[in-house]
Amino acid sequence: MEARSGVRAVSRKSVIAASLPIRRGLDENEAAVYLSLSPSFFRKLVAEKRMPRPRLAGGRRVWDVAELDIAFKLLPREGGDDEPIFDIDGQGMKSNPWDDLLR
Repeated sequence: MEARSGVRAVSRKSVIAASLPIRRGLDENEAAVYLSLSPSFFRKLVAEKRMPRPRLAGGRRVWDVAELDIAFKLLPREGGDDEPIFDIDGQGMKSNPWDDLLR
């Protein structure tokens, strides 16, 4: 009986999550899919500091959708600069070249 209630809880969670317009945090596979990347390529971009490191919620690694959006928008365009956007600790953003234009 224990397994059945666990299945029901997962099913309810899935139904609720599917009805939300967007979730704030994504696991690694969801973050990769969100950016139309394979999980292995997404992991590579995180290791290269071109994508943010995950946040920790207990033992879970969760990627912030807002940070993924920023990182994605700052990826180089074809033929452009490919400098990583996150600092050495992966916590802060390097300066955004658009900031200078807005000042």
